[in-house]
Amino acid sequence: MEALDSLGVDYMLTGALVSSMQGAPRSTHAIDIVVSLTGSDSIRLLASFPPPDYYLSEASISEAISSKGTFNLIEPATRNKVDFWLLTGEPFDRSRFGRKQAVDFRGLRLKVSAPEDTILVKLKWSSDSGGSEKQFTDALRVYELQKEVLDHDYLTHWARELGVDGLLQRLCDEAEQL
Repeated sequence: MEALDSLGVDYMLTGALVSSMQGAPRSTHAIDIVVSLTGSDSIRLLASFPPPDYYLSEASISEAISSKGTFNLIEPATRNKVDFWLLTGEPFDRSRFGRKQAVDFRGLRLKVSAPEDTILVKLKWSSDSGGSEKQFTDALRVYELQKEVLDHDYLTHWARELGVDGLLQRLCDEAEQL
């Protein structure tokens, strides 16, 4: 995150790392980061992660920027991986990026998705993957621990927009049973 901050690249952590911070910890193989990145940022990003300590493909960055897709950064020595997701113009993507929160975590100041957005993304990933229970459980644990501070109207609105309102209802029902 320090490299992105020093480059002036706006970002937001999401995925399992953030659901572990906001819900129940679990292991993960990658760090997911949404970035607002332009072509001119790619050269500076490449210079921040030089080989052989890191693997970062200029072609994959360029492709991700043009398609608003993803690219990866890999640290071969540790096999750590960062999945960079380009910020899109989609309304939900813009909404959640605009709602990111700065938190202190283990001595670092990080920009992370708001709990509602973590839940919604996890439900969407669960749905998109054919019903991943791992993604659903991540969302459930965040909901259980953050329930009192969540914006439930926001959750309901975006769950409907994203087509995961049935999963949100299931999540609420299961949380109530505990």
